[in-house]
Amino acid sequence: MKLTNRSKVVSNKEMTLAEKIYLPAIFKGMGITFKHAVRTVVKRAPNVYSYPEVQKPRADIWRGQHVLKRDEEGRERCTACGLCAVACPAEAITMTAAERTKEEKNLYREEKYASVYEINMLRCIFLRYVRRGLSEICNLSDRPFGGC
Repeated sequence: MKLTNRSKVVSNKEMTLAEKIYLPAIFKGMGITFKHAVRTVVKRAPNVYSYPEVQKPRADIWRGQHVLKRDEEGRERCTACGLCAVACPAEAITMTAAERTKEEKNLYREEKYASVYEINMLRCIFLRYVRRGLSEICNLSDRPFGGC
């Protein structure tokens, strides 16, 4: 099955002796490595952070980690409506609803809750489409890894 109409022309020209022993490629790679090493030493390694103490600055479009929102009393806000699973274009969200029992009254604020709520991170495309549309009534929130 062909996905695009693009094709790449491949040449079958004979390689020279230097190309056969990969010398140009090795020198080119070593040159790039040396250039990055010198740049790191001269500029005092600006891209190195002591992670737990100093966090890397994030771009405004960084989407973070999916977490379940909770209300002021610490109960889950999810009502198990399934709108997030329906709205997800990558079909990465799956959930199973269950009825709340009397013993679980302090854990969930609604009668229904999501007993199984999974986000397949391999399928997730982080569109923010689901979170933006359902953030006030539903449970998806973005926050950085390692933060609260």
